[in-house]
Amino acid sequence: MAQRIGFLVLLTLAWGLAARYEPWQHTLPGPDEVLRSLVALVGDGRLLEGAGRSLWRLARGYGLSVLVGIPLGIAAARVTIVRRTVKPLVMGLQSLPSICWLPLAILWFGLSEMAILFVVVMGSLLSVAISTEDGISSIQPQLLRVSGTLGIRGLRLYGGVLIPAALPAIVTGLKLGWAFAWRALMAGELLFVSGGLGQLLTTARELLDVAQVIAVMLAIVAIGVLVDRVLFRVVEGKVRQRWGLEAG
Repeated sequence: MAQRIGFLVLLTLAWGLAARYEPWQHTLPGPDEVLRSLVALVGDGRLLEGAGRSLWRLARGYGLSVLVGIPLGIAAARVTIVRRTVKPLVMGLQSLPSICWLPLAILWFGLSEMAILFVVVMGSLLSVAISTEDGISSIQPQLLRVSGTLGIRGLRLYGGVLIPAALPAIVTGLKLGWAFAWRALMAGELLFVSGGLGQLLTTARELLDVAQVIAVMLAIVAIGVLVDRVLFRVVEGKVRQRWGLEAG
């Protein structure tokens, strides 16, 4: 912890020095100016309102990605025709950056909430599906044979054996899906006046307010780190301990 705090202090000092001298003197605001902008955004409620709208959009898009991605990953691992046809397509689309979906979203849905939702879903669904498929495919064959010998089939096999056995990989996929969804959301919100954090970035850019741009960027990073540390890191750690993948 002390090392992290020390590194952040040194980074802030270097930032402050860079803001005082050329070539950054007139283009890079110092930490104090960015802090004042951040306090102003919090004080007038714009930051909290924008973060609330962005997180609500993220919850809808990410939730849909999970609802579709996990069954798709299971089907890719267990259903032969899906594994031979859909899996290669999913693997290929995963290499496509989420921002590449923006033009298609605009053509299909216009400048609307649906366009942002589409970008978020496409940004996270594939990661969730691929991680789920990897987890199911990595289950030891002995476990499947024992389950068959005991007569465990159908929904009992999926709910009682396959998903629990693949849960560490699924949780990792959910974590990656969240990160990709958060990035895709920020890209999507830059499309139009949407009332989220992306709008705050666009407004600051139009006003040439570099301090506000950096302040909003820091808020976006803080939200991402907070969700990762508070939610996913805790859940992932407990699952890995429960499955004996790391010490308690």
